[in-house]
Amino acid sequence: MTSLLRLLTGQPQAAPRAVSRETVAIALADGRSVEVLRVRDPRARRIKLSVDERGPRLTLPLRASDIAGTRFVIEHGDWLLAQIARAGTDAPGLEPHRSASLPLRGAEVPLRWQAARYLRIQPGDDGIDIAAPEAVALKSLQRALRDFYEGQARADVGRWLPKYLPELPRAPSRLRYRVMSSQWGSLAPDGALSLDLSLVLAPPAAFEYVLVHELCHLIHADHSRAFWREVERRCPDWRDQREYFRHSGRALKARLRKLIAADE
Repeated sequence: MTSLLRLLTGQPQAAPRAVSRETVAIALADGRSVEVLRVRDPRARRIKLSVDERGPRLTLPLRASDIAGTRFVIEHGDWLLAQIARAGTDAPGLEPHRSASLPLRGAEVPLRWQAARYLRIQPGDDGIDIAAPEAVALKSLQRALRDFYEGQARADVGRWLPKYLPELPRAPSRLRYRVMSSQWGSLAPDGALSLDLSLVLAPPAAFEYVLVHELCHLIHADHSRAFWREVERRCPDWRDQREYFRHSGRALKARLRKLIAADE
């Protein structure tokens, strides 16, 4: 009746409430505290708890109370901790002048810190050298680390790409690195190639497989048998690499996000 009255009188319908987000710390039954992104969504119909590379997320409908949400997290505490461990969101972040290593190309590479006036990150003979002021801002360090990782990724692709180009109908129109939520790469209709930046943390064979996969879409835009034959001809162990991402991919993405504080 109310909707009909609005229609007849021309009164505008009330706009739906916006989604609200806040990060809260919830103490589990075993005493451990977990930071959870609490999202109140007018479209939600039930309480939902999930974990991805960004961390735990608690979605609440408008009618649910914060207390009910907290109780739901505590009741599912064991499941939540197992998912956090699997997703790798409990990995350490970057600590200026304290972190001892960083992930790169499938390994933990030692860090060498040096006090300096200007911030600089570069590869060394057997590790990564970071020159930074003693009071360097964490945000500045995270931006520099992202630039470092992108430089390393571009160097890797620069070594691999020339051997594949002669057999392709055309080269990618451009190449960029992004922090992706679920994909590892994508090829736009105009030939623009995007790769997930966290690939540089993976073993090189896995990274190269993703590159080959996307390049083969320049030949076949679908995932037909003909497409997979092209992939296998260039990357015979592609099934092993795909299995690596199924097993370790979430943790890889989570580790990069934690280190560079990505919000894409």
